[in-house]
Amino acid sequence: MADILKKAEELKKIWGSFRPARVLLTANNFRVFDYLQQQKSAEKLSKNIGADRRTTEILLDALTGLGLLKKQRGLYKNNSIASKFLVSDNPYYQGDIIRHADTLWKNWSGLDEVIKTGNPYRKAQNHDAFILGMHNLASLKVKNVIKIIGLKGVKTALDLGGGPGTYSIEMAKKGVSVTLFDRPETVKIAKRVINNAPRPPLKLRGGEGGVNFIQGDFLYDDIGKGYDLIFASQILHSNSEKDNLHLLKKCNEALNKGGRIVIQEFYVSEDRTHPVHSTLFSVNMLVNTEEGKCYSPDEMKNWLSKTGLTTIRESFIDDCVLISGES
Repeated sequence: MADILKKAEELKKIWGSFRPARVLLTANNFRVFDYLQQQKSAEKLSKNIGADRRTTEILLDALTGLGLLKKQRGLYKNNSIASKFLVSDNPYYQGDIIRHADTLWKNWSGLDEVIKTGNPYRKAQNHDAFILGMHNLASLKVKNVIKIIGLKGVKTALDLGGGPGTYSIEMAKKGVSVTLFDRPETVKIAKRVINNAPRPPLKLRGGEGGVNFIQGDFLYDDIGKGYDLIFASQILHSNSEKDNLHLLKKCNEALNKGGRIVIQEFYVSEDRTHPVHSTLFSVNMLVNTEEGKCYSPDEMKNWLSKTGLTTIRESFIDDCVLISGES
């Protein structure tokens, strides 16, 4: 009987994991943590966020139980985790990616229909939260990623599908002339992020150490040429194998002789069953794209080989794999 109860508890952890997630998503939507850098009562906070006092108190007690707040004599305050990651003026703020998760919550609710029809379920959209959320995540590891890639001999780089420009900023700080390629609505956000970076503003129209921009769809439009490095971070998982091979061939043609393509993607095993984060991310691609999923390192290395690249290498950082090849 003890074994049965233990296994049932393991199952409960899976089906019940939506509850703490929903509490955090809702608290983030109401900017609760911005108000709790100083101690406040539930009544005071409810007025700040325009909510009911009773419901606010229950929410705050749950957040305290989750270890995100401290409660003393009926007053609530952020703990160190919330202060570091959930307050909007902190450089390591993660609230945007949590707002994006709220969008995913709505779309994932259509998973039954996705499985039945094979079609994505994109009922909710918040492009601003998505792109700024990518900045939240990349800010935590950008320095380490660029260090692993190595910029020795790199004078020109393409940040392909560069999103908010987090990696472009870091490469430009190292003296590389960077071009960020993305869709117009994303480039608009990237310029805002770059201008708000905690450093002297980067030149938005080229120049040594500056960032240039090309707007378009990288599957169909010209991506430029003359690059020593093309960095393709977290974009291949949105596409089919056919489209990815086409894109990488296009990238190879845009490289200088001796240039490199570096791919960053979530690591998934060859049988695509672990780690669980990546298997669930493939479900995310199922919900939100026509043909996307996580690809294994061997699949991506094979694509680079087919494009004619050599000296293909792989390295790992956190939950991601970096695959590189030279022209």
